[in-house]
Amino acid sequence: MASMLTACASASSSVPTVPAATTRATFTGHGSLDQAYVLGARPGTALVLVNASGHAVGHGVASRLGSLIVRNVVPGPGYTFRSISGHRVAATGTFTVLSTSDTPPESFYADQHLHAGLNYITMRDGVKLAATVRLPPGKTLADGPFPTVIEESGYAIAGPHSLLDAVLHRNGETLSDPLLPSTATAVGSVVAPLLGFVTVSLQMRGTGCSGGAFNLFGLTTTYDGYDSVQIVASQPWVKNHKVGMVGISFSGISQMFVAGTRPPGLAAIAPMSLTNDLYATGFPGGIFNSGFAGSWVAARIVDAEAAPQGGERYAKVLIAQGDRQCLANQALHVETQNLATILATNTHRTPSLYDARSPTTWARKTTVPVFLSGAFQDEQTGGQWPAIIGALSHDPHVWATIVNGTHVDSLGPGTITRWVEFLDLFVADEVPQASPILPALAGALYQQLADAPAGPVAPLRYTNEPTVAAARAAFERQARVRVLFDNGGGSAGPGAMQPVWHADFSAWPPAQAKPTTLHLGARGSLTGATPVSSTVSFKPNPAARPATDLPTGNPWSALPPFDWTPVTGSDGLGFISSPLTHDLTVVGPASLDLWVKSTAADTDLQATISEVRPDGRELFMNTGVLRASDRALNVAASTATAPVPTYLASAARPLPKGRFTEVRIPILPFAYSFRTGSRIRVTITAPGGDRPVWSFDTFQTHGLVTDTVGLGGAHPSALVLSVVPGLNPPDAQPACPSLRGQPCRTYVPAANGG
Repeated sequence: MASMLTACASASSSVPTVPAATTRATFTGHGSLDQAYVLGARPGTALVLVNASGHAVGHGVASRLGSLIVRNVVPGPGYTFRSISGHRVAATGTFTVLSTSDTPPESFYADQHLHAGLNYITMRDGVKLAATVRLPPGKTLADGPFPTVIEESGYAIAGPHSLLDAVLHRNGETLSDPLLPSTATAVGSVVAPLLGFVTVSLQMRGTGCSGGAFNLFGLTTTYDGYDSVQIVASQPWVKNHKVGMVGISFSGISQMFVAGTRPPGLAAIAPMSLTNDLYATGFPGGIFNSGFAGSWVAARIVDAEAAPQGGERYAKVLIAQGDRQCLANQALHVETQNLATILATNTHRTPSLYDARSPTTWARKTTVPVFLSGAFQDEQTGGQWPAIIGALSHDPHVWATIVNGTHVDSLGPGTITRWVEFLDLFVADEVPQASPILPALAGALYQQLADAPAGPVAPLRYTNEPTVAAARAAFERQARVRVLFDNGGGSAGPGAMQPVWHADFSAWPPAQAKPTTLHLGARGSLTGATPVSSTVSFKPNPAARPATDLPTGNPWSALPPFDWTPVTGSDGLGFISSPLTHDLTVVGPASLDLWVKSTAADTDLQATISEVRPDGRELFMNTGVLRASDRALNVAASTATAPVPTYLASAARPLPKGRFTEVRIPILPFAYSFRTGSRIRVTITAPGGDRPVWSFDTFQTHGLVTDTVGLGGAHPSALVLSVVPGLNPPDAQPACPSLRGQPCRTYVPAANGG
């Protein structure tokens, strides 16, 4: 996945009158959403954007590929680009800068005809995107109409060769072929065609062979999704002229944006392993995620470079083979703004930048059926994503499956059957039909892509319903939220993709979950009773442990070689409960409400919840981080178990010198039944060391800062859990290690005894 942003370059605020044109320009000017762009100029040419009143509203210099983009332009007609050389003023024809309401007529979409293989489709602003049509094995478009899905991504998705053939080792195809799509797009390029769907693999603007400048989930990219849905839905081979969207990670996140634009041709979406907000993945707790987010952004910068000198491999190969459209589409790639620079200058949650790029924003506008799935311990996009379920509360046709595990467990055997049923019912408009393909496909896919065995795939339901309406009604009666437990602890072996049991809920967080408070006390105690007043101190030192808990290895494999290092010495604190007298099941987020004072004006904090078993083994649950200066909360959105910091620069405050202040650390949600005899533990450290690929650009304190935590009395620090009373596990305690995404280690008490 994935995530971070593109800024909006500004048009000039000056409004001088520009001399009238004396000649027609050889270059062309075009309007886009809140933008204007030039193609075909001589490199280095000075260009001026002129509005209908003849005033200059922007300017720039043509790139080495003869292009220029001026951003933040007021929508409207009558714009031109001009170049001025002495008394010679060359001007383009007039064009309109678009707003989101400037939707093309249906003929614009219907007049574009797609064929099997690589196509170039035209967006409302004239930019052409690469889109590869992939058919079920042995079929041609003449065999249609077909149920059809779109998978949109900025990865190399439109590579025209068959990933399906490569995965199945057919037709001499191998995974080394440079014209294959990325394996990250296997949901659309492998799974959907095998299930009888046509997939249109849509290459995001500014990447691969698509034109335009990469604009991560900006308005141009978002409305490309609208236009693409309408183009594909208009094709004669598309069943019912309605399409769905599928995909995991990057191509899961993109679906929320497209659905929020409400294209009439969109039937349903099924995003997997998404995020609720790009800031939440890029700056968890207000701290830059220098691990996954940093490396992901760096890779997107490289992918957005212009081919053939840079960019994606398949684009280089196609250009070398003579694909002139792919080459022409590179011209605006060089106008992409630097994501790393944008992030560095927007470390707080700048609303003008992040809000329009938030999946949550667009989820609130979504009205089509939605099937969500993801993991609590997702090592890439993060486990905060279930918060998006609340943004979809207005939509009655939403179903979510949440499981303990990794980034790929969203497509695991506990989910894939219901995912197929959803696509059959809401995209194909068909009663699900039993097929031997699904279990065979799933097993091969899990082993090859995740390097892990898997439990059996459940058979499709509703196959005996007399009509689609009856089958759909039966599907709709299932619970809105399905939580899968103990994934990895089943009969298929430790770490296999196999949930053991589940619980159903009508909402997220579950209404049945009750805030349960455990107070932090002296000598590392964690108890339901308020302790006597005391304090305890530690010296947060991010260098005391490895930055991540998986320095090498595949986090998706059955039992990754985790190096989950204990917290010892003065580098952290631990608090542990007495052995439980009964099973206690937690489902939802948690909050560590700390009363803190520090010798520094600001401090970065991490809280990690774990289970300590009678045999001395310790199992990871989940973690949360927070920069103390970002402790100000959105009070209306916060609850006892889910504090919601604003992360606004205007709300940031240093810690008061020499005084305790409350800092509520949001802990990512999890679902687990702590068994009788086990103990609940929370540790407090500097950020880092407890995630496979998330690391943090945290304060390098070198053990010179002292943080003091208040215990009891006027400063009652506490852990607040989402406990579901009466929900008891049917299985024995799973082995440690075995659960996916949850490392295990030998329990070592912290210096304060917990």
